[in-house]
Amino acid sequence: MSYSTPCVVSMMSDYLAPAAAIILPNIGGLAAGYITRGNIKTWYEGLKLPSWRPPNRIFPPVWTTLYCTMGYASYLVWRDGGGFTGDAALPLAAYGTQLALNWAWTPIFFGAHSLKWGFAEIVCLWGSIAGTVYLFHGVNEKAAYMMLPYLGWVTFATALTFRIWRDNSEKKE
Repeated sequence: MSYSTPCVVSMMSDYLAPAAAIILPNIGGLAAGYITRGNIKTWYEGLKLPSWRPPNRIFPPVWTTLYCTMGYASYLVWRDGGGFTGDAALPLAAYGTQLALNWAWTPIFFGAHSLKWGFAEIVCLWGSIAGTVYLFHGVNEKAAYMMLPYLGWVTFATALTFRIWRDNSEKKE
């Protein structure tokens, strides 16, 4: 019986660890969705919005895909870098920082209706993601490349946030 136990534990970690890594960022995404939904019609649609912004229905599937991809990328770094105490410690700390910044943007922008601080926050988020990509590359190249669509989307979101802030100057803090 004890002969098969390590194999069972290994199989569980082969499935549970990546699943947990994928679920974690989506938890914040679900909370953000709740905050956003309550403010789309009552506040956001009343702002001056650029013609090039995507339709609102695009955001949930894009963010879900990005959260799953970044979660799996973090698992690859955790797996290949020796967990939280090995070579992955700094890259995973950077990942946690960018994830916290990601989760903070929605309450600032949609919850507090703060266009200026939403823009300032997303600029910090962008820098944190770029640093995470760089650090991930030193542990697992595939994980770093998996983060690039996320960096691209946040680049676009940064431009959109800036434009909304600029075009709604009367709402600037």
